[in-house]
Amino acid sequence: MPHTTGADTVSGWSFAVRQRRGAMMQRVAVGLASSLAATPLLGWRITLAWVVAYMLIQAWEAFVFAPLNAPKPRPMSTARNILGGATMFANTSLYGALSVLLWMYGGAAGGVSAAIMLPAAMVYSMVNAPRSLTVLACTTAPQVIYMAAFPFLLITLGASQAAAITAAAAVTIFIIYCMNVWRTLADRLRREQEDRLAAEAYAARTRKALSEQGAFLAAIGHDLRTPIGAILSGAADLHGDRTNLRQNAELITDAGLMMKSLLDDLLDHSRIEAGRMTIEVKDLDLRQVLAQTLLLWRGQADAKGLRLRIEGAASIPRHVKGDAMRLRQVLNNLVSNAMKFTERGEITLKVQAWPEEPSGYALLFEIADTGPGMTPEQLTRLFTPFDQTAEGVTERHGGSGLGLAISRNLVDLMGGRLTVRSTAGVGSRFTVSLMLPRGEAVEPLVEVVDESRLEIARALKSPPPARPVAPVAPAPVPTPVVPAPVVSAPAVSAPLAAPVEAAVIDDVDEDENEAQPLRLLVVDDHDINRRAVQLILQPLGCEITTAADGLIALERCAETVFDVIFMDVRMPELDGRETTRRLRAGDGPNARTPVVAVTADTAPEDVAACQAAGMAYFVSKPLTPTALIGALQHVLEETAQSRNEAA
Repeated sequence: MPHTTGADTVSGWSFAVRQRRGAMMQRVAVGLASSLAATPLLGWRITLAWVVAYMLIQAWEAFVFAPLNAPKPRPMSTARNILGGATMFANTSLYGALSVLLWMYGGAAGGVSAAIMLPAAMVYSMVNAPRSLTVLACTTAPQVIYMAAFPFLLITLGASQAAAITAAAAVTIFIIYCMNVWRTLADRLRREQEDRLAAEAYAARTRKALSEQGAFLAAIGHDLRTPIGAILSGAADLHGDRTNLRQNAELITDAGLMMKSLLDDLLDHSRIEAGRMTIEVKDLDLRQVLAQTLLLWRGQADAKGLRLRIEGAASIPRHVKGDAMRLRQVLNNLVSNAMKFTERGEITLKVQAWPEEPSGYALLFEIADTGPGMTPEQLTRLFTPFDQTAEGVTERHGGSGLGLAISRNLVDLMGGRLTVRSTAGVGSRFTVSLMLPRGEAVEPLVEVVDESRLEIARALKSPPPARPVAPVAPAPVPTPVVPAPVVSAPAVSAPLAAPVEAAVIDDVDEDENEAQPLRLLVVDDHDINRRAVQLILQPLGCEITTAADGLIALERCAETVFDVIFMDVRMPELDGRETTRRLRAGDGPNARTPVVAVTADTAPEDVAACQAAGMAYFVSKPLTPTALIGALQHVLEETAQSRNEAA
């Protein structure tokens, strides 16, 4: 007899006992009906005695199993469970005894009645003993014994041996059939309960996730109000007082970067959850990635009085293949996490590398801090999205609460592992282990500084490529779509658009051409985005025309020749890709004008869709001067190069 445990309560003995308790009134009703049916054959004295005994055994069974049948079930001792099993056996035996009395005192009619009662009782016991062989045995064994006696009772009544054998075969077939039906029923009930428990667990997780996301959205709403307030305050001050231009510009820049960081985390998390995050495998300079990471956080470490150092950088390979942006994102997230929680001491980035055959390296990046450390309970929830918002961590330290979860997912996508060791009061150690192939040398990225923008401005005022004055045949754009750099851009060392002599139409005055500013078309359904592009490019001497949707853009392109078109992708009426397709398919003066896609959708399939539509370059939102000017520089250089080659 099993001792009741938590698992038994869910599946098995206790479940079947409760099933019987729910059917007790049905048993009482069936017992009373059976006694009334047997009274004409047995007499009222025998049936009355049987009814009294049957009612007492029902009450006794209810008493024995009272702990399990209580509103809040309590475990029962082994002895009480054994007593309960014996009670169920006696209960069923007493009901079956009525059939024996019918055989003994009722003659042939009583035998027929008994032959009907016992199979019905066995089916009832089978249905009310789901998933518990013990309960099934206790409640069906008496009926099996009684039915097994049928052939012998037939012989005592004068039946032939053949009739007894037929009865025995029928009883055997019926018992086997009942056992198979019980097994099928038990499996179905078990699956139903497992599905129910899984649904309840899923509902609980969903409620928890919704609660955490609610807290996260509340925190994000609060965090977004902070930079928005700073932007509005800085802008208001610029309207009234122009003596603090630099301070206001810095305030607005910091607020915009804060908002961008929050939105980047949200977009990365949504891409990962949707399975749309991809990892690039390109040549990268690993030492440069580490140097950029240390350079980014050096100022904040100095401001907090922390020592930020790196160990083992000289021993690692310089050139490997991987995703430099995502690797830098992971390292920045881990250093940022250490910077948040470390008030004194140091933060160390330790790197190790080993050659790994046939052609790669095993790499370890360890970020160790001297912060407060974490408890085991905190470690179990460390990489759970939104969890820090529920604990109020982001309220105290800022951020979205998604950085560590995103980092682990990115490392998984790179085929590595992100682990953590921490002791409360000692500090934490985050370890990234990766396998990266050997790479080739790459040109170092050069940061764009203020002087570069001035040089670009001077270059933009150089004579632009000559514009055609007659419609040209449509032709595919040879330049592939390339995402514009967000943090860095190519250094400017020469004018962007050198004069193109061979492409000048005879009836175009060269002096007039040199005096013309660069003509740009900016297409976006949001006025604030159009104004942002104007704010960046108009000081460079560009002549900017705007359009609020694709249909208007096509009208503008039919009226004016443009040097470059900046095209938003998501727009009402006509989106940017379809607008570009129609522009390329037509024979207007801008059929070959470079189109730069401007969008927040930066997944590889989005870039490929823009390329397929005929767009020549790609700039991600939110717009920055570096990215926008870099895109303009790129398409002008490509256009000039294409025309020089054609000449």
